[in-house]
Amino acid sequence: MNNSRYLFSYFFPFFLIAATVPFTTHSANYELMALEQGTANSKPGLRHVPERDIAIPTEDVSSQVQVLIGAPYLPFFNIHPESPAKWKELVDMASAGAIAELPSLKKQFGVTVTTKTIAGVKVFIITPNIIPEKNKNRLLVHVHGGGYVFGPGEAGIREAVLMAGFGGFKIISVDYRMPPDFPYPAALDDAMAVWKEAVQMANPKNMAIFGSSTGGALTLAMTLRAKDENLPLPAAIAPSTPWSDLADIGDSYETNEWIDNILVTWDGWLGDAAKLYAGSYSMQNPYLSPIYGNFQGFPPAILTSGTRDLFLSNTVRTHRKLRRAGVEADLNIYEGQSHNQFDINPEAPEAREVYTDIANFFDKHLGSE
Repeated sequence: MNNSRYLFSYFFPFFLIAATVPFTTHSANYELMALEQGTANSKPGLRHVPERDIAIPTEDVSSQVQVLIGAPYLPFFNIHPESPAKWKELVDMASAGAIAELPSLKKQFGVTVTTKTIAGVKVFIITPNIIPEKNKNRLLVHVHGGGYVFGPGEAGIREAVLMAGFGGFKIISVDYRMPPDFPYPAALDDAMAVWKEAVQMANPKNMAIFGSSTGGALTLAMTLRAKDENLPLPAAIAPSTPWSDLADIGDSYETNEWIDNILVTWDGWLGDAAKLYAGSYSMQNPYLSPIYGNFQGFPPAILTSGTRDLFLSNTVRTHRKLRRAGVEADLNIYEGQSHNQFDINPEAPEAREVYTDIANFFDKHLGSE
């Protein structure tokens, strides 16, 4: 049966119902819009949607996250740095706020942070003041997000601090090299150098890799490369809202464009950063866009996104590909949230939910001996 016959047989009963049931009366404005949209979408192909305002969801969304959902766009979403110096200026501006709040964040979550060099790569060791007995032999490796350009130094460890605090894990956070000075494969090379040493520090069966956005993509890329190089794999991974396709491929790049108030659009700084990182390499290289890699043999994974996330399709496509490869994979989608929005306010109940879910997932799959 071809698609046209299938669609007709599927929808024919609804046509019969429509012919016998009177339409509900709506306002004149609605009836006009319904007529216009019905006409505009009467043929297969592109979907046309009307210009509209979208309210802040209130059901199943905390008051703290409602504030985040209703916030204006990040002011630099459409900045296009024209030189390495301009990129560094933008990154320094964004880093200042993240670094300024770290002292209070570390105190709030009861963690200490020390700097170390592993395999020639600068890392931060985040250690909870109290580590549960079951976690004493466990070790997590964290790769931060930031579009491969943001989050140098301590500006990139916020997520690791939250994970250490909520989950009670000791964590190595990798301060990998980034563009404009160090495009691909520098970030992945640094992360892999640390991983090779880290598996000598703990039993890989007791280890996990996690990160969000760019960190989610690097989590997947590290697992791909470890598998390709016959290195020990982590016992579990948590690639939250992963940038698994570096190009603007995926439904939510269109449906959530201008709705996500964090990333907003691929055609702003985000796309520039993708090109800057990829350099002369194809964006479909699996180490750049892990969605094009082979996920067979991957460890269990937990993924997180939001209904307004520009990377929602990246997350959904990754989850489906993992499942099709026979990998155990959990998918958690939060109502109304834009990209990585669960990470912004640690006081929001959604933040605790996200990190507790990941911690429980790790607890299920990591050994402790």
